[in-house]
Amino acid sequence: MGEITLGELQLAARNHGMPLEALREPITPVGLHYLLIHYDIPAVDPETWRLDVDGLVERPLELGLEELRARPRIEVVSTMECAGNGRAKLDPRPISQPWLLEAVGTGRWAGVSLRLLLEEAGVADGAVEVLFTGLDRGIEGGEEQWFQRSLPLGVALSDEVLLAYELNGAPLPPQHGFPLRLLVPGWYGMTNVKWLSSVTLIGEPFRGYQQARGYHVRLEEDEQGEPVQRILPRALLEPPGIPDFMTRERTVELGPVRLAGRAWSGRAPVAGVEVSVDGGSTWAAAELEPAELGRWAWRRFTFEWEPESPRAYLLCARARDEAGNVQPDEPEWNVGGYANNAVQRIPVVVR
Repeated sequence: MGEITLGELQLAARNHGMPLEALREPITPVGLHYLLIHYDIPAVDPETWRLDVDGLVERPLELGLEELRARPRIEVVSTMECAGNGRAKLDPRPISQPWLLEAVGTGRWAGVSLRLLLEEAGVADGAVEVLFTGLDRGIEGGEEQWFQRSLPLGVALSDEVLLAYELNGAPLPPQHGFPLRLLVPGWYGMTNVKWLSSVTLIGEPFRGYQQARGYHVRLEEDEQGEPVQRILPRALLEPPGIPDFMTRERTVELGPVRLAGRAWSGRAPVAGVEVSVDGGSTWAAAELEPAELGRWAWRRFTFEWEPESPRAYLLCARARDEAGNVQPDEPEWNVGGYANNAVQRIPVVVR
C-alpha cells in the first residue's frame, strides 16, 4: 500500500477517529466522537457572531446565538460518518486523511429547525438549493475558498435537518463547529457544515469546489463521477478480548463470547446484521436491538459465539437496510477513497 506520507501524518495528527471500544456507548462522548477539520478552527466571538439567512428569500434574517436559542429547540440523535471512512484499507491507497474504520460517532444534537428559519424568511420563487457557508477558509484543489456545501431545497426542508448549537447537552465545542453547524442526518459528514456564517437560497446548483469537484466517486481523476451523499450501510463490532499493542490483534479466552456492535445506514433503516467467525465463508444472523435512539442513530446488535478450539479466527459483520442495500465483501476502489463500506474483519486468537 506504500508508506504513509508526511501530509497524511499531519492530517492524522489534527484529526482523530473514535476508538472502536466506544461502540459500547449508545451516545459517543464528545471527546471520542470522530473529528475532521478541513482547514483551521476559526476564532469566533459569540457576542458579535451573526447568522445571515439571505439570497432568494422574502425577508432576509440576521440572527445572533441568543435569538436562535429563543426559537423552538428540537433534538435529534444522529450517527455521523466521514465519507472517507475505510480509505486507508484501499490498494492503492488514496492520499488523504488515512481513516481505517473509526471515522464515526453518534451525538445528541440540538438546535433550531432549518425549515422553521426558511419559512420565517420566506422562500422566494426560483430557489432550488440552499447554500451553507462556514467560517473556515483554506486552499484545496488549487482554489482559495470558504468551506461551502449546498442541499437541494426539498432536503433542506426535511423535519430532521437542524442548525445545531448543542452536542450531548452542552454548547458545541470549537472543534465541532461552535457556535452553530448544520446537521443533516443520514448524510456523510462533509455535508454537515461547521462554523456557519450564512444560509443562502440560490436559483441554480452550487458549483463551488466542495460540491462540484470534491466528494465524488470517480475511477479517473478527470471524470465527473457521482456525488457522495447518503451514508451506506455499515456494521462494526466492538473489539472483543484484549489487544496486542502494535498490531491490535485480539486475544480472547476459550469459552462463550458475547460479540456486540452497532449498525447504521443513511439510505434506509437497518433491517438486519449478520456475523461470521470464519472470514465470511459462513454467516449467521445477529440479534438486532430496537431502534431506541430513533431513525438516524445506530442500532446495537449482539451475537453469541462459542469458539470450537484454541486457534486463530477472523470475525466479520455486515449490515443490510430496508432498501436492500448490503455491505460488500470487498471494497470498490475510487480516486478519493469514498464510501468504502466493505465488511469489517477482525483477527482474533482464542487461547
